[in-house]
Amino acid sequence: MRLIINKNLSQHILQIAGPAIAGQSSQMIVSIISTAMVGRLANAHIQLAAMGLGFLGTMALTSFFSSLSTGTHVLVARRQGENNPGGVGEVLLNSLFIALVVGTIFGAVGYLLSYDIMNFFSANDEVTKVGADYMKYQFLGLPFFLLIIAYRGFFFGIGHTKIFMISAIIINVFNIVFNYLFMFGAFGFPKMELAGAGIGYTISMMLGWLFFLSVTFLAIYRKQYKYYSNIHIIKEVIYQIIKISFPVSMQNILILLGFLVFVAITGIIGTIEQAASNVVITALFLSIMPCMGFGIAAQTLVGQSLGKGSQRLAQAYGYESAKLATIFTILIGILFVVFPEPVISVITNERLVINSAKPILQIAGVAQIFYGSGIIFASALQAAGATVYVMFIEIITHWIIFLPLTYVIGISFNLGIIGAWLALPVYIIAYTTMTYLKFRSMNWLQIKI
Repeated sequence: MRLIINKNLSQHILQIAGPAIAGQSSQMIVSIISTAMVGRLANAHIQLAAMGLGFLGTMALTSFFSSLSTGTHVLVARRQGENNPGGVGEVLLNSLFIALVVGTIFGAVGYLLSYDIMNFFSANDEVTKVGADYMKYQFLGLPFFLLIIAYRGFFFGIGHTKIFMISAIIINVFNIVFNYLFMFGAFGFPKMELAGAGIGYTISMMLGWLFFLSVTFLAIYRKQYKYYSNIHIIKEVIYQIIKISFPVSMQNILILLGFLVFVAITGIIGTIEQAASNVVITALFLSIMPCMGFGIAAQTLVGQSLGKGSQRLAQAYGYESAKLATIFTILIGILFVVFPEPVISVITNERLVINSAKPILQIAGVAQIFYGSGIIFASALQAAGATVYVMFIEIITHWIIFLPLTYVIGISFNLGIIGAWLALPVYIIAYTTMTYLKFRSMNWLQIKI
């Protein structure tokens, strides 16, 4: 892989990645602002710990199904590259059907089991109660979230990431507004503290769904892809979406359950340390979410290139996207290492949490430099249909390397929160190395979907 940037390829990548990064960054901003709001509630360490567990617990289920976006994205990009607009429309319609059925069923299940989920992972009764109230309101938004995910996969696949950017801004602005109203009881709204963030999330998801629904009725999309003129469920298309999505679902849930276990391990060390870990995980969104934007661009351009039959171009887009993502993570790494306290202070003003979070943010800052290229190589492999391989990489690096090392170094060796976080760079380097080796092998280019 040449280290010199290819201007032509980079321009294509940035045209798609730019709006995707803006959209992902707006999600990152709302996460930081919401955590900052929680960090200013009474008993902030309890609220932050509950938010961390509640967020990861909710996302463990929602992320299992959010891979619907990947399945939709990959198939739409391939059909778009093949110049098959009718096939693109079929993928969207069947993806929406899956989203509606799955979202309704599991949203209800999550709402009813919120307390049990929190109680399983929390060692503190107060954290359990606060987190369960937060989770149940978030689960009410699951059907709307998954419908949005299906729409996103469609617009990612055709390369119109500006629609995603606009939707993300709308969703996240309203999320912040309603979080503030319900958390602090502003302007006559009921004061619900952390639970109010759950309500704000669900309302914003409803508004986001309405936006996407409106856009799909625009003639520029409706006439070209004809998804509303020939409405029927196609078992083969549903099977293809699920076949691509399921390994990604397993990967997503393994990541989030893994970090849920990680946060639970830090809770053994102490509640302050657990709250500090949640703050650092939130700060890491500053790096990870924009890298996901580069991953979206890689997935779109690799998929479309393969649809056109250009394997060489597909590989070139993967390498170029990895270079751009790494440049970004280096800049973020410098920020985390040199200025840890200002970054953390944006999220919380509790001195004990800040002091605990500073050294582990510096560790994370160095580690995440290598993660950007890992995300890109994994996204390119998924675009080709190698989702099972990427899933197994996650199992090995996260559950066989990362979590055991976290417990051994942090708890068994009694090195505390710093020791626990030292396992992160080992995990990231292993993950990136394994995705790169598979990408370099080129055998993924032969996969048929």
